[in-house]
Amino acid sequence: MTDRLDAVVIGAGVVGLACARALALAGREVVILEAETAFGTGTSARNSEIIHAGIYYPHGSAKARHCARGKAMLYDFCAAHGVAHRNSGKIIVASDAAQHADLDRIAAAARGAGVGDLTRIGAAGARALEPEVSCTDAILSPSTGLVDSHGLMLALLGDAEQAGAMLALSSPVEGGAVTDDGIVLHVGGAEPVTVCAATVINAAGLGAQPVARSIAGIPPASIPPRHLARGVYFTLTGKQPFSRPVYPVPEPGGLGCHYTVDLAGRGKFGPDVEWIDRIDYTVDPARGVRFYDAIRRYWPGLPDGALQPAYAGIRPKTGPQGGAATDFLIQGRAAHGVPGWVALYGIESPGLTSSLSIAEEVAALS
Repeated sequence: MTDRLDAVVIGAGVVGLACARALALAGREVVILEAETAFGTGTSARNSEIIHAGIYYPHGSAKARHCARGKAMLYDFCAAHGVAHRNSGKIIVASDAAQHADLDRIAAAARGAGVGDLTRIGAAGARALEPEVSCTDAILSPSTGLVDSHGLMLALLGDAEQAGAMLALSSPVEGGAVTDDGIVLHVGGAEPVTVCAATVINAAGLGAQPVARSIAGIPPASIPPRHLARGVYFTLTGKQPFSRPVYPVPEPGGLGCHYTVDLAGRGKFGPDVEWIDRIDYTVDPARGVRFYDAIRRYWPGLPDGALQPAYAGIRPKTGPQGGAATDFLIQGRAAHGVPGWVALYGIESPGLTSSLSIAEEVAALS
């Protein structure tokens, strides 16, 4: 028996839930298939929970476009749905004169990407906002914020379900095929089932490439490689030094070992960047040694022993270590020739910020 469905979203992370919501609000009948026992347990739950301003992304890129629109949409959504968030602002700091040129490049790139609210506040301005910070120059990003990612996903799921969407947990996609009648999916779990859907959204995050490769008829050339960059976080015990996020200048593969404070006032540092060959969320306490050196460049007052291992996240990159920065890849029929198949790859930061904007594009491609 094959159940016929209108639209299937594979993956119940923040982007998958936003896509399901957009489709359901447009009148589509939507089923969300999630391999895990709960929604949002992967990349969506293992990040800094930052609402990004759109500072770091090249003009014309999908990241720049979706971050700018997604930021505005996210603030509005959180306010309308009672999702905990705060427009905290953040400062980006240079630790020596050699990094001033990095701040120049960041400011210029941000202007090019349409982010016009950055202010060069210098070392004195940074210390006026955050007396504990040590730097030689700084930029203030006033539209950066913080969000409760789990609360956001609950609200997205609530909207989707109210519009008729259904969430199926413990329902991994184990294969399938493109047919003349639609896209057939073999769904595992306690009660395996085969379904045929007119539209399938592959929002499986770290699993997007394996899912795509398991479906006969998806052109292999349309599936990009998957590279994994793990980042670990350490929580800070004792008094918190800063009231808002503090970022160093970016490093290859990430945004540097930055400080964020959650909505409950708990501070953490991270993530770092470690390229790995398989999905592994292990946090090696020994990596904290490197954290102390990096953090003390902008917070010399970090006490010995104040960092405790917290959690790890993995960036689903489509480019390898040492390669050029990669963009979001959102593929509709024009990219691969398969009607009804929309695939999302490389949705790393700023994916959470961009989720509602990405969902708009996906709905338009569906």
